[in-house]
Amino acid sequence: MRVRTFLLTTAFAISASQCIAQQAILAGKVSSATESTMEGVVVSAKKGILTVSVVSNAKGEFSFPPGRLDSGVWNLSTRAIGYNLEGPKSVSIAADGLTAIELKLVKTRNLASQLTNLEWIMSAPGSDEQRKGLSNCTNCHSVERIVASAYNAEEMLEVIKRMAQYSNNSFYKKPQIRAEVRDINRFVPNADKVAAYFASINRSEGERTWELKALPRLTGDSTRVIITEYDLPEATIQPHDVFVDQDGATVWHTDFSGQILGKLDTKTLQHKSYPVPLQRQGWPTGALDLEPDKDGNLWLGLMFQHGAAKFDRKTEQFSMVRLPTDYLKADSQQAMVSPQNSHVDGKLWMQYPARRGVYRIEVASGKTELFEPFGNKLGSPYSIFSDEKNNLWYLDFGGENIGKIDAATGASTFYPTPTRRSRPRRGRIDAQGRIAFAEFTGGA
Repeated sequence: MRVRTFLLTTAFAISASQCIAQQAILAGKVSSATESTMEGVVVSAKKGILTVSVVSNAKGEFSFPPGRLDSGVWNLSTRAIGYNLEGPKSVSIAADGLTAIELKLVKTRNLASQLTNLEWIMSAPGSDEQRKGLSNCTNCHSVERIVASAYNAEEMLEVIKRMAQYSNNSFYKKPQIRAEVRDINRFVPNADKVAAYFASINRSEGERTWELKALPRLTGDSTRVIITEYDLPEATIQPHDVFVDQDGATVWHTDFSGQILGKLDTKTLQHKSYPVPLQRQGWPTGALDLEPDKDGNLWLGLMFQHGAAKFDRKTEQFSMVRLPTDYLKADSQQAMVSPQNSHVDGKLWMQYPARRGVYRIEVASGKTELFEPFGNKLGSPYSIFSDEKNNLWYLDFGGENIGKIDAATGASTFYPTPTRRSRPRRGRIDAQGRIAFAEFTGGA
């Protein structure tokens, strides 16, 4: 599995003549028999674990700026829906000056192999509500796996029930069984109807007859981008949260399905894994959130391994924060952690998804409190972060609020988001106390 877009840098697309003046090392043009100039084609060059991609402009021109690729042989690939790269498939880049190439594309004979999850959902027949069910499966595998299957409705229902046994940090290369199986009606409401719909669009009654639909290629300003990708050493590593050091070159990441903290040096291209101690033998492994404290230590939310791990970057050692035994349940998990201001009172905030609440734990003593701000009402804390008084602020992924828990009184306050049913999911609080967040279903 690749770490997709660890670094996403905006750049201006420039012509081949400008490239020569600026000593760019690789530039060219992309075309096909049906399009003499092809805008919006993603052109990728790969060597070792490194892949760098740019996008062709309105003239069909692309360029890799100086410093992005070194000399030597780079393998080439393209992404243009409906087309395959005919050639060349590799290029030898000179140590200095410009290497110019002409890329030729041909119509693909297998459009299905190129579709993204969104394009499969767009293509599938049925109502919006039916197709919405497809999007709920993409945390673990592609939509193509569903439509390429041959299960009938009864068999598909059994597959869905089996999926309910897996932890949410599973994926198709590494399924992990939950200690407590999710309620099928909560996991997939109307599972029998969903199974029947899936069976109606897959191969259970023969080959696909409905038309495949594709999104248009990029145009205009959206082509002015550089994407740098780094392959990880194992295909089962799922980089979830990412933290970049102040040097801008050292990248830390959690592994959503594995018990490591990863470190990638983007200058030397060396990757190192630090094993995170197990807290619950036989339970699903993996961490989600990754947050620094004021001293630069990194904290991981340990999901089903319960509690949190603190990584001291000076000693390269972990210290563990465990929930007290009487707080441990079969569904206990801690996805999010907020250590930003734990130095104020020695207390760490951790999210508890199954109870739609948050813990506050005194690190030195282990004394733990559980806050359930929504009670029986709709709502669920997700992204959490504290202010300078270690008051907790959180995003209501189950509803439409920004929430606050007062550190001194424990009182909860809700601030509705600008968009109804926005389901705010991820955010940050800055030094001025301003919260920036994404409205997950609000499109804002």
